[in-house]
Amino acid sequence: MNEAVAQQPPASESSSTTLPQVTVDPVKPRPAKRKPVRSSANSSRRTSRNAANQRQNQPPVQAAPADAFAARTGTVGYFSNSTSVATKTNTPLLNIPQSISVLSKDFIQDQGTHSITDLTRYVPGVAVHQGEGNRDELVIRGVDSSANFFVNGFRDDVQYFRDLYNAQSVEVLKGPSALIFGRGAGGGLVNRTLKEADGTRIYEATVQSGSWGDRRITLDAGQAVNQDLAVRLNAFYEGSDTFRDFGHLERYGINPTLTWRPTQDTKIKLSYEYYHDSEVPDRGNPSIAIPGGASRFNPTTPFAPNGDFSTFFGSPLYNRTHADVQQTIGVIEHDFGGGLTVKNSTVYADINRAYQNVYPGSAANLATKQFTYSAYNNTTNRENFFNQTDFTYKAFTGPIFHTIAFGSEFDRQTGLSLRNTGFFSNGTRSSDPVNPFDPTYLGLITFRHLINNPAVAGSTGDANSVYRLNVSSGYIQDQADITRWLQLVGGVRFDHFDLTATDLNVVGGARRNRVDDLVSPRAAIILKPADNFSIYTAYSISYLPASGDQFSALSPATLILQPQRFENTELGVKWDIQPKLQYTAAIYKLNRSNQPIPTTDGSNLQLPNGATRVKGFETALNGYVTDLWQSIVGYSYTDARIAKDLTVPSNSLPIVAGNRVQLVPYNQFSWWNKYQFAPTWSAALGVIYFSDSYASNDDSVRLPGFVRFDAALYWQLDKTWRAQFNVENIFNKGYWASADGDNNISPGQSRTFRVLVKANL
Repeated sequence: MNEAVAQQPPASESSSTTLPQVTVDPVKPRPAKRKPVRSSANSSRRTSRNAANQRQNQPPVQAAPADAFAARTGTVGYFSNSTSVATKTNTPLLNIPQSISVLSKDFIQDQGTHSITDLTRYVPGVAVHQGEGNRDELVIRGVDSSANFFVNGFRDDVQYFRDLYNAQSVEVLKGPSALIFGRGAGGGLVNRTLKEADGTRIYEATVQSGSWGDRRITLDAGQAVNQDLAVRLNAFYEGSDTFRDFGHLERYGINPTLTWRPTQDTKIKLSYEYYHDSEVPDRGNPSIAIPGGASRFNPTTPFAPNGDFSTFFGSPLYNRTHADVQQTIGVIEHDFGGGLTVKNSTVYADINRAYQNVYPGSAANLATKQFTYSAYNNTTNRENFFNQTDFTYKAFTGPIFHTIAFGSEFDRQTGLSLRNTGFFSNGTRSSDPVNPFDPTYLGLITFRHLINNPAVAGSTGDANSVYRLNVSSGYIQDQADITRWLQLVGGVRFDHFDLTATDLNVVGGARRNRVDDLVSPRAAIILKPADNFSIYTAYSISYLPASGDQFSALSPATLILQPQRFENTELGVKWDIQPKLQYTAAIYKLNRSNQPIPTTDGSNLQLPNGATRVKGFETALNGYVTDLWQSIVGYSYTDARIAKDLTVPSNSLPIVAGNRVQLVPYNQFSWWNKYQFAPTWSAALGVIYFSDSYASNDDSVRLPGFVRFDAALYWQLDKTWRAQFNVENIFNKGYWASADGDNNISPGQSRTFRVLVKANL
């Protein structure tokens, strides 16, 4: 078998329903043919004028279309044919043995929102966590995380609100994904793929306005400088109030990128981003106190004074958060030929991050018209340095075609975690009673750092820790096409997790170290009875070290604990009904073990005896139903329960076996439809349904289910001008969207209008 043939994938990878990759080589200019010289002056002027017109109308030099993101991934409208996020290799979604939802740039634009949490409401199996009103946080398949966010496959684990001004797509992966991404990601993860300089000429500007004084502008400009160099710049600014009293946000960012091809086989990409976000953090509303106290047998509900969901609970003087993010990315790709390619990527990020909360610290007693506030602030600065080297080798061994991915990753993360407790004018950590019908707090608060006093039972101190995390990883994965209808996927990853944290509350500093060696396997079988249909079964394991998502401290309690373990078994089908319409369905079981629970001997130690069990079903349809009708529809059933107690039953609000996991509804449904009525205009209608859930794992505060309708109207005047009008929550439905505990419950946004005008030059 010759080399040219050996490098071709088997027939199963080139089905009639797969959008082909098009590669166009630059055409070398041919010498112009000589024409007879004309002596006429008019002829000379005409010739000069024609030459000038030709130069003026000549399009700019373009990079090969295959370099463009849409061409590589087969993205058209809301439909994407492939991704490289889940496998490290550009693989059709049909051949990925894992549930994955890809939100394309067109879908993000049509939604009129720039929030990850808002977009993911249209993804089955994903619920929104409040994140203390100062960060993105999601619950995916019953697993809550503020750290399982990635950008171009790299960790973006600091807690802050992200913006999608420079996002090409957002990919949501379900289930453990440690083989590709490392620790954590037990329930799933979210990856932003950033826009890149691919040589496509784009000069696009948008202006947006809407409810609550919203004002937003964006710029996306890029083109090829020559056949070897392309540049691009994305920038934005947004300032807005919110539907809640005293709510305000300000964001801006700039992201220049370039791509250079020093040779035909080598590509270099550079990107720098500066991003700023400042907001009034909103921890939401308290629950309603009931006689005898709420419990899992007698749950209570959230409180909105006189049914007004816009009332702010907190202090407009003290509630504030900010994030300043600087991130530099460098990527070198090289094709050695013979089926072997390599990509080396380096990321350096410097994040300055702090927030301050004044929030409800107790339930609202409506009989006495009283509740209390609590307060604290936190500084969580971090520096991240990541380096990944990924090799891909494609070759035959006999009749079997292999796509082998292998590589290494080296990470270093350092930072500070410093917390201070708020003391109110009464000298305690709890405010004097406040009227829940008039909750705005304008009193004095001072913030002091507390150190734990071991001599006082129940004494707790504030965090004051500096830390250093070194991670060394290696992985290998083989996607083997055994026959036209059978594929096997197998791989393993090894992570050496070395965390050192120094507790500065101890005189001289208490330096603690924990090392974990984690082995995370993945295996799958894919059956393809037809080129456009696959059935898969998959098994995977991920681990989360006992230091948790944010790994910012080590205590005597966490120092001795083994990592939490996530074990997932999944069976699914994927069907390309049409070339641009895919149906997916999956059932799964996810077991989480080694969850820590406190002991009862007063030692403040913990035991890894807790466990959670999640069983579920997810299904989705995405793409073009007809040439004029695009649809994204999804449904999930999730039964997420505590399998082994997470607290001792004697607690006043115990978390015991049988409790439902916080913020996970049994049923979730979403459907977004866009129809092109005419060449110049189209419209969209969306519906989101969540059944009831609980504000925390103790199941003492129930969040009622809700239905929300959204809509949009789009007008394409010509190739240059486009306008859209979005309405979120058409019927102004009052509902409870999320929570961060029993007395920090966020109402959903009231009816909101947005108008956007885009110019494409």
